[in-house]
Amino acid sequence: MHFRHGYYDNISLVGSSRGSLNRIQQNLHFYARVQEPVAMKSSVNVASKLPDVGTTIFSVIGQLSARHNAINLSQGAPNFPCDPALVESVSRAMREGHNQYAPMTGLPALREALAAKVAALYGQHYDPASEVLISGSASQGIYMAITALVNRGDEVIFFEPAFDSYAPVVRLQGGTPIGLKLAFPDYAIDWTALRAALTPRTRMIIINTPHNPSAQVLTPDDLTQLASLTRNTDIVVLSDEVYEHIVFDGRAHCGMATHPELAQRSIIVSSFGKTFHVTGWRVGYCLAPAELMAELVKVHQFMMYAADTPMQVGFAHYLQQAENYLSLSAFYQQKRDRLVTLLQDSPFELLPCAGSFFVLARYRHFSDEPDSEMVKRLIVEHGVATIPLSAFYMDGTDNNVIRLSFAKDDATLQRGAEALCRVKG
Repeated sequence: MHFRHGYYDNISLVGSSRGSLNRIQQNLHFYARVQEPVAMKSSVNVASKLPDVGTTIFSVIGQLSARHNAINLSQGAPNFPCDPALVESVSRAMREGHNQYAPMTGLPALREALAAKVAALYGQHYDPASEVLISGSASQGIYMAITALVNRGDEVIFFEPAFDSYAPVVRLQGGTPIGLKLAFPDYAIDWTALRAALTPRTRMIIINTPHNPSAQVLTPDDLTQLASLTRNTDIVVLSDEVYEHIVFDGRAHCGMATHPELAQRSIIVSSFGKTFHVTGWRVGYCLAPAELMAELVKVHQFMMYAADTPMQVGFAHYLQQAENYLSLSAFYQQKRDRLVTLLQDSPFELLPCAGSFFVLARYRHFSDEPDSEMVKRLIVEHGVATIPLSAFYMDGTDNNVIRLSFAKDDATLQRGAEALCRVKG
């Protein structure tokens, strides 16, 4: 018996009959037409590890935006294509047969290219064989680091507003997330408050620079302060640097690899998706001293074993041209400046943006409505989607600020700005 369907024309279906195959095909056609499937009810009682965690704000806003066909200034993902040369490089890798598992820690060529890049840009030398790991997204890198190094009863300090995965992942490991609020409205770290928050149970400090959602960046003085506070401790620094190549106005990226003392206690997580406009490819990487990296690898091998092979081949080739990532700051600074100019006549007050592809907009001077309500009103009444900043705080702190993404093509920025300018102040 043969299944007549393209590539599988000559594959025998052992033990099947034509009648049973026809019934399967009829069932497939039937269920494809069912528009509202009935959810199955489980017979198992579930004791949730995250009972207070529901659908993320990004999904909620996405669904509401889709219903109202809103202009998308909310999602931190580009709506323009990546470089066709990168697509061709990955496609060529597939055609050449690079479609099976890569080595667990990543293709040697890609790890070597990353180590060379970091050495050239930041002066820190990582061993490609033992200190560089290719992960299935930066999110996986963050999860691995926390899982590998945080134990029950440990405390993990991070700074709010914060990317929404930090606290839940800490809780899943039995740790206690400690959110310290960045000073409003400049979103600077209060180093005195951090010193006061340190305890013998502090196991990890999570840093994010350039920062999502505040769009601020660390300075050399910040690194000096962090090194001083962690010196002679076993505190690990987990540094989320996915926007490392998106810093503005001549600033330098002050990541952990730029500070030799901090590099010795840091796990750096970064992202190819953010750098090369391919967030859907889900490939990132981690850098860490060998002793720390060995613990990450133990988790990585049981989470996914190896990241996508053809993408790794493509990135290894693409990294050979430094301009492919060094041009990113100028590219996004132009988009930032365009959106700022377009919003000059809006009622919103834009806060300074030093890095990432987000800018914050304040509205307290013309409305006291909660930021979640403001965001809903912008979608329903004005057809533009943004993100409420309260979603980035564990306690829902609301400073009447929303986040806008300028990782969009010019037409989207134009239409989004026009919609925001129609809001009555």
